[in-house]
Amino acid sequence: MQKVVFQDLGLISYKDAWEYQAEKLKELVDRKLSNRKLAPGHQEEQIHYLLFCEHPPVYTLGKSGSMSHLLLDEEGLAREGFEFFKINRGGDITYHGPGQIVGYPIFDLDCFFTDVHKYVRFLEEAVILTIAEYGLQGKREKGYTGVWLEGNSQQPKRKICAIGVHLSRWVTMHGFAFNINTQLSHFDNIIPCGIDDKDKDVTSLARELGREVSINEVKGKLRQHFAGLFDFEFTG
Repeated sequence: MQKVVFQDLGLISYKDAWEYQAEKLKELVDRKLSNRKLAPGHQEEQIHYLLFCEHPPVYTLGKSGSMSHLLLDEEGLAREGFEFFKINRGGDITYHGPGQIVGYPIFDLDCFFTDVHKYVRFLEEAVILTIAEYGLQGKREKGYTGVWLEGNSQQPKRKICAIGVHLSRWVTMHGFAFNINTQLSHFDNIIPCGIDDKDKDVTSLARELGREVSINEVKGKLRQHFAGLFDFEFTG
Protein backbone atom coordinates (compact mmCIF):
# COMPACT_ATOMS: atom_id res chain seq x y z
CA MET A 1 0.00 0.00 0.00
CA GLN A 2 1.29 3.46 -0.89
CA LYS A 3 2.25 5.95 1.83
CA VAL A 4 1.02 9.56 1.70
CA VAL A 5 2.17 12.41 3.93
CA PHE A 6 -0.68 14.77 4.75
CA GLN A 7 0.16 18.41 5.42
CA ASP A 8 -2.27 21.20 6.25
CA LEU A 9 -0.41 24.35 5.25
CA GLY A 10 -3.10 26.65 6.66
CA LEU A 11 -3.39 30.12 5.14
CA ILE A 12 -0.45 30.46 2.74
CA SER A 13 0.30 32.76 -0.18
CA TYR A 14 -0.34 31.26 -3.60
CA LYS A 15 3.28 31.86 -4.64
CA ASP A 16 4.69 30.08 -1.59
CA ALA A 17 2.33 27.11 -2.06
CA TRP A 18 3.19 26.86 -5.76
CA GLU A 19 6.91 26.84 -5.00
CA TYR A 20 6.40 24.21 -2.29
CA GLN A 21 4.44 22.00 -4.69
CA ALA A 22 7.21 22.31 -7.27
CA GLU A 23 9.78 21.34 -4.62
CA LYS A 24 7.81 18.23 -3.65
CA LEU A 25 7.16 17.28 -7.28
CA LYS A 26 10.91 17.45 -7.96
CA GLU A 27 11.52 15.28 -4.89
CA LEU A 28 9.21 12.55 -6.23
CA VAL A 29 10.54 12.76 -9.79
CA ASP A 30 14.16 12.59 -8.60
CA ARG A 31 13.41 9.58 -6.41
CA LYS A 32 11.67 7.82 -9.29
CA LEU A 33 14.55 8.44 -11.70
CA SER A 34 17.06 7.31 -9.09
CA ASN A 35 15.09 4.11 -8.45
CA ARG A 36 15.18 3.22 -12.13
CA LYS A 37 18.94 2.83 -11.85
CA LEU A 38 18.68 0.46 -8.90
CA ALA A 39 17.94 -3.25 -8.81
CA PRO A 40 14.60 -4.39 -7.34
CA GLY A 41 14.89 -4.69 -3.58
CA HIS A 42 17.32 -1.78 -3.42
CA GLN A 43 14.91 0.93 -4.50
CA GLU A 44 13.76 3.67 -2.14
CA GLU A 45 10.07 3.71 -1.25
CA GLN A 46 8.16 6.48 -3.00
CA ILE A 47 6.49 8.95 -0.64
CA HIS A 48 3.54 11.00 -1.88
CA TYR A 49 1.97 14.17 -0.45
CA LEU A 50 -1.56 15.47 0.02
CA LEU A 51 -1.49 19.18 0.80
CA PHE A 52 -4.50 21.17 2.01
CA CYS A 53 -4.43 24.94 2.40
CA GLU A 54 -6.29 28.21 2.05
CA HIS A 55 -5.04 31.21 0.11
CA PRO A 56 -5.48 34.96 0.50
CA PRO A 57 -7.75 36.18 -2.36
CA VAL A 58 -6.12 35.28 -5.68
CA TYR A 59 -7.10 34.57 -9.27
CA THR A 60 -5.17 31.98 -11.27
CA LEU A 61 -5.29 31.44 -15.02
CA GLY A 62 -4.51 28.02 -16.46
CA LYS A 63 -2.47 27.50 -19.61
CA SER A 64 -5.58 27.00 -21.77
CA GLY A 65 -7.40 30.02 -20.31
CA SER A 66 -8.14 33.45 -21.75
CA MET A 67 -7.16 36.79 -20.18
CA SER A 68 -10.55 38.11 -21.28
CA HIS A 69 -12.10 36.00 -18.52
CA LEU A 70 -10.47 38.26 -15.90
CA LEU A 71 -12.82 41.21 -15.55
CA LEU A 72 -10.44 43.43 -13.55
CA ASP A 73 -7.40 45.34 -14.82
CA GLU A 74 -4.19 45.74 -12.81
CA GLU A 75 -5.54 48.79 -11.00
CA GLY A 76 -8.74 46.95 -10.15
CA LEU A 77 -6.83 43.96 -8.79
CA ALA A 78 -4.70 46.22 -6.61
CA ARG A 79 -7.69 48.24 -5.45
CA GLU A 80 -9.66 45.13 -4.45
CA GLY A 81 -6.63 43.41 -2.89
CA PHE A 82 -6.39 40.41 -5.23
CA GLU A 83 -3.27 38.72 -6.55
CA PHE A 84 -3.16 37.19 -10.04
CA PHE A 85 -0.98 34.42 -11.48
CA LYS A 86 -0.69 32.70 -14.84
CA ILE A 87 0.13 29.09 -14.03
CA ASN A 88 0.91 25.74 -15.66
CA ARG A 89 -2.18 23.74 -14.74
CA GLY A 90 -4.93 22.84 -17.16
CA GLY A 91 -8.20 24.74 -17.24
CA ASP A 92 -9.16 28.38 -17.34
CA ILE A 93 -9.47 31.05 -14.64
CA THR A 94 -10.58 30.44 -11.08
CA TYR A 95 -10.59 32.06 -7.66
CA HIS A 96 -8.96 30.94 -4.41
CA GLY A 97 -9.64 32.53 -1.06
CA PRO A 98 -10.31 32.02 2.64
CA GLY A 99 -13.06 29.55 3.46
CA GLN A 100 -12.06 27.27 0.59
CA ILE A 101 -10.23 23.95 0.81
CA VAL A 102 -7.51 24.00 -1.84
CA GLY A 103 -6.05 20.54 -2.29
CA TYR A 104 -2.74 19.73 -3.93
CA PRO A 105 -2.05 15.99 -4.32
CA ILE A 106 1.60 15.38 -5.19
CA PHE A 107 1.22 11.76 -6.30
CA ASP A 108 3.44 9.59 -8.46
CA LEU A 109 0.76 7.98 -10.60
CA ASP A 110 3.20 5.26 -11.65
CA CYS A 111 2.48 3.89 -8.16
CA PHE A 112 -1.31 4.07 -8.61
CA PHE A 113 -2.45 4.11 -12.26
CA THR A 114 -1.23 6.01 -15.31
CA ASP A 115 -4.57 7.43 -16.41
CA VAL A 116 -5.13 11.19 -16.19
CA HIS A 117 -8.87 10.87 -16.88
CA LYS A 118 -9.27 8.38 -14.03
CA TYR A 119 -7.18 10.61 -11.75
CA VAL A 120 -9.44 13.62 -12.31
CA ARG A 121 -12.54 11.43 -11.81
CA PHE A 122 -11.10 10.29 -8.45
CA LEU A 123 -10.59 13.93 -7.37
CA GLU A 124 -14.21 14.61 -8.25
CA GLU A 125 -15.39 11.46 -6.49
CA ALA A 126 -13.63 12.41 -3.23
CA VAL A 127 -15.64 15.65 -3.16
CA ILE A 128 -18.87 13.93 -4.26
CA LEU A 129 -18.54 11.44 -1.38
CA THR A 130 -17.76 14.25 1.07
CA ILE A 131 -20.76 16.43 0.23
CA ALA A 132 -22.98 13.33 0.31
CA GLU A 133 -22.28 13.25 4.04
CA TYR A 134 -24.02 16.63 4.21
CA GLY A 135 -27.04 15.42 2.24
CA LEU A 136 -26.00 16.90 -1.11
CA GLN A 137 -25.91 14.94 -4.36
CA GLY A 138 -22.87 15.98 -6.36
CA LYS A 139 -22.65 15.21 -10.05
CA ARG A 140 -20.37 15.53 -13.04
CA GLU A 141 -21.36 17.84 -15.88
CA LYS A 142 -20.67 16.50 -19.35
CA GLY A 143 -17.89 18.43 -21.07
CA TYR A 144 -16.61 20.02 -17.84
CA THR A 145 -14.42 19.00 -14.92
CA GLY A 146 -15.29 19.59 -11.28
CA VAL A 147 -18.24 18.79 -9.05
CA TRP A 148 -21.69 20.23 -9.68
CA LEU A 149 -25.14 20.31 -8.11
CA GLU A 150 -28.13 19.79 -10.37
CA GLY A 151 -30.26 22.80 -11.24
CA ASN A 152 -34.03 23.14 -11.33
CA SER A 153 -36.67 25.71 -12.25
CA GLN A 154 -35.65 27.86 -9.26
CA GLN A 155 -31.87 27.78 -9.60
CA PRO A 156 -29.13 26.96 -12.14
CA LYS A 157 -26.57 24.16 -12.02
CA ARG A 158 -23.96 25.12 -9.43
CA LYS A 159 -20.27 24.29 -9.35
CA ILE A 160 -18.99 23.61 -5.84
CA CYS A 161 -15.50 22.37 -6.71
CA ALA A 162 -13.13 23.34 -9.54
CA ILE A 163 -10.30 21.10 -10.73
CA GLY A 164 -7.13 21.80 -12.71
CA VAL A 165 -4.02 19.62 -12.72
CA HIS A 166 -0.51 19.40 -14.12
CA LEU A 167 1.66 16.29 -14.50
CA SER A 168 5.39 15.85 -14.99
CA ARG A 169 6.67 12.29 -15.54
CA TRP A 170 3.34 11.09 -14.12
CA VAL A 171 3.79 13.11 -10.91
CA THR A 172 0.83 15.39 -10.21
CA MET A 173 0.59 18.93 -8.90
CA HIS A 174 -2.15 21.57 -8.57
CA GLY A 175 -5.52 19.97 -7.89
CA PHE A 176 -8.89 21.21 -6.66
CA ALA A 177 -10.63 24.16 -5.02
CA PHE A 178 -13.63 23.13 -2.89
CA ASN A 179 -15.89 25.99 -1.78
CA ILE A 180 -16.86 25.63 1.89
CA ASN A 181 -17.43 29.08 3.45
CA THR A 182 -16.08 30.93 0.42
CA GLN A 183 -17.04 34.55 -0.30
CA LEU A 184 -18.79 33.84 -3.59
CA SER A 185 -19.02 37.51 -4.64
CA HIS A 186 -15.31 37.30 -5.49
CA PHE A 187 -16.25 35.10 -8.45
CA ASP A 188 -18.04 38.13 -9.92
CA ASN A 189 -14.67 39.54 -11.06
CA ILE A 190 -14.06 36.62 -13.43
CA ILE A 191 -15.86 34.30 -15.80
CA PRO A 192 -15.25 31.23 -13.63
CA CYS A 193 -13.50 28.45 -15.55
CA GLY A 194 -14.43 30.39 -18.70
CA ILE A 195 -18.06 29.24 -18.35
CA ASP A 196 -20.48 32.05 -19.24
CA ASP A 197 -23.66 29.96 -19.53
CA LYS A 198 -26.73 31.52 -17.91
CA ASP A 199 -27.80 28.14 -16.52
CA LYS A 200 -24.53 27.67 -14.55
CA ASP A 201 -23.25 29.33 -11.38
CA VAL A 202 -20.85 28.73 -8.49
CA THR A 203 -21.84 27.76 -4.97
CA SER A 204 -20.41 26.72 -1.61
CA LEU A 205 -21.24 24.14 1.01
CA ALA A 206 -22.30 26.95 3.35
CA ARG A 207 -24.70 28.42 0.80
CA GLU A 208 -26.28 25.05 0.05
CA LEU A 209 -26.71 24.19 3.74
CA GLY A 210 -27.72 27.69 4.82
CA ARG A 211 -25.08 27.78 7.57
CA GLU A 212 -21.36 28.12 8.12
CA VAL A 213 -19.57 24.77 8.08
CA SER A 214 -16.56 23.61 10.08
CA ILE A 215 -13.79 23.55 7.50
CA ASN A 216 -11.71 21.22 9.68
CA GLU A 217 -14.60 18.76 9.81
CA VAL A 218 -14.80 18.76 6.02
CA LYS A 219 -11.05 18.30 5.71
CA GLY A 220 -11.25 15.20 7.90
CA LYS A 221 -13.98 13.62 5.77
CA LEU A 222 -12.19 14.55 2.54
CA ARG A 223 -8.90 13.04 3.74
CA GLN A 224 -10.53 9.71 4.44
CA HIS A 225 -12.30 9.57 1.08
CA PHE A 226 -8.97 10.25 -0.67
CA ALA A 227 -7.35 7.38 1.23
CA GLY A 228 -10.21 5.05 0.39
CA LEU A 229 -10.37 5.88 -3.30
CA PHE A 230 -6.63 5.79 -3.96
CA ASP A 231 -6.07 2.94 -1.49
CA PHE A 232 -3.22 4.50 0.48
CA GLU A 233 -2.42 5.07 4.12
CA PHE A 234 -1.29 8.29 5.74
CA THR A 235 2.17 8.37 7.25
CA GLY A 236 4.36 10.88 9.01
